[in-house]
Amino acid sequence: MSKITRGEAFANEELTNRRLAMVSEQIAGRGIRDSRLLQAMREVPRHEFLPKSARDNAYEDRPLSIGEGQTISQPYIVAAMIEPLDCGSKDHVLDVGTGSGYQAAVLAQLVRSVVSIEYRPSLAARARKTLARLGISNVTVLDGDGSDGSPVFSPYDAIVVAAGAPEVPSGLISQLSKRGKMVVPVGTIDLQHLTFFRRSGQDLSEEVREGCVFVPLVGRQGWRHSGAK
Repeated sequence: MSKITRGEAFANEELTNRRLAMVSEQIAGRGIRDSRLLQAMREVPRHEFLPKSARDNAYEDRPLSIGEGQTISQPYIVAAMIEPLDCGSKDHVLDVGTGSGYQAAVLAQLVRSVVSIEYRPSLAARARKTLARLGISNVTVLDGDGSDGSPVFSPYDAIVVAAGAPEVPSGLISQLSKRGKMVVPVGTIDLQHLTFFRRSGQDLSEEVREGCVFVPLVGRQGWRHSGAK
């Protein structure tokens, strides 16, 4: 498992202090208890995944634009999606909607390997460069339709979908391992709810949690281009 290069992660003392405060106040302070996840979010420099013009806002409690109509998710939402998956160090995870690569980087600190899929090639290329610069080598970023997942690399112990879907893509369910877990924001374009799934053999349980607003999941099993505008 790769670790953030210390020289990169802690190059800016002020940003480091903001990051630690973010974890203490926004993440742990709102009920996230997984110690491994909290440490991962302390280590991953969120500002490195943002355009330079937005880096001063990197540790605020809100999503931020990364260009092309896409965002880097609110830090708390990233944690709220990952914690219930209870990822282990030997797990193989699918991250749908790479965006900036930040969520994949957090997952990379927790698991053996991450496959991350991004619909927009320019964002995928940027995420690859950022991850490589930070020395994170256990993330594979693919260009493609994330709503279809990546059967070639399946099965996955966990799947995280960082885009709002009109319904749960059936192809992703089929790529879960026999005891795999998945989180998908499901609902309308304007409002979704974090929906957690747990597979046990052929059975699939579902739990609907808090409301949220994500960019649309565009693809064959998501929203079409016309519906996502």
